[in-house]
Amino acid sequence: MAANARRLKLSGMLSATLLLLILNANLMSAENQKPTASKPQPNQQATLGGGCFWCLEAAFKRLDGVLSVTSGYAGGRTVNPTYKEVCTDTTGHAEVIQIEFDPQKISFDKLLDFFWKAHDPTTWNRQGGDVGSQYRSIILYHDETQKRAAEQSKAKAAKMYNRVITTEIVPLKHFYPAESYHQDYFQRNPNVPYCVNVIQPKLKKLEQSH
Repeated sequence: MAANARRLKLSGMLSATLLLLILNANLMSAENQKPTASKPQPNQQATLGGGCFWCLEAAFKRLDGVLSVTSGYAGGRTVNPTYKEVCTDTTGHAEVIQIEFDPQKISFDKLLDFFWKAHDPTTWNRQGGDVGSQYRSIILYHDETQKRAAEQSKAKAAKMYNRVITTEIVPLKHFYPAESYHQDYFQRNPNVPYCVNVIQPKLKKLEQSH
C-alpha cells in the first residue's frame, strides 16, 4: 500500500510538472506571436535654399509634420557670416532654411515636392527681384540617403519645366542661423511691403496648388 501511495504521489508530481511546462511553452509562444510595436523614428532635418529665406520659411512652416524652420546661411566659405556680408555676394553662402520635421508625418521626398513648387528653380542666382548668388536654388543634403533622394527628385522635377533646372545639390558642411530679426519674419511683419507684395501672393498661390 505504501509503495502504491508513493507511486501515485510521484505520478501526480510528474503530471503537475508536465502541465506547468506546457503552460509555460504556450505563454512563450503567445508572447512571440504578439506584433512588435514599431519604434518611432527620430526627427530629421532638411536644408534648402530658393530665394529669400523669409519666403521659404513662411511657406514651409505651414506644412503638417514640419516642427520648426530656421532661416540661415550655408553653402559658402565665410565663417559665421552676417546678413550684411552675405548681401555683398562675396561669402559664397546662400540664404537657406533648415527644417526640422517628423518623418512619420511628412517625408523628405514630400518636402522636396513642395520645394520645387515654392520657388522657380530655373532662374540662375535670382528669384524674382532678388538677384545674387545668395538667392540661388540649392539643396544641401545631410547624408547619402538625402543626396540620392534629391537627385531623383530633381530629375523628376525637370519634366515639369521647359527650361533647365539650376538647383545645386551639395553636402551640408555648416549651417549658420541668421540674426534673430530674420526668424519668423513674415509672421511678425505681415504688413511690410515685401511681405504684402511678395510673400502673401506666393503663399496664396501655393495654397491653391498644393
